[in-house]
Amino acid sequence: MKSIGQLFSSGDWKGEKHVPVIHCPDEVTKNESFDIKISIGDAVKHPNTFEHYISWFKVFFHPEGGKFPIELATFDFSAHGESENFTGYVGLTEVQLSKSGTIYAVSYCNIHGLWENSKEVTVKE
Repeated sequence: MKSIGQLFSSGDWKGEKHVPVIHCPDEVTKNESFDIKISIGDAVKHPNTFEHYISWFKVFFHPEGGKFPIELATFDFSAHGESENFTGYVGLTEVQLSKSGTIYAVSYCNIHGLWENSKEVTVKE
């Protein structure tokens, strides 16, 4: 039997339209707010049709030395194929960190499954 971690795919977001892209600073100041933007399709657009779409993103933070990740945000996309004005999948949240660690973003495509990406963030005093 596979573990859930074995069901995730990853890749270079510049060539793969399913990988969530994490937009945030590499270094932040301790306990100061900053934005994390998650997007899909920065280089290659992902469809948003009734047949093929992204359902959601989830964002986690795993602090250095911590045992478990902390959920930071969930973004649900429920309007599929309903608008010719759709320009892409984007989620934005504001956070504060007290420790360095790794931000993880996960996305779910209804046809191609689970995708992941990560980014290290250093917290300075």
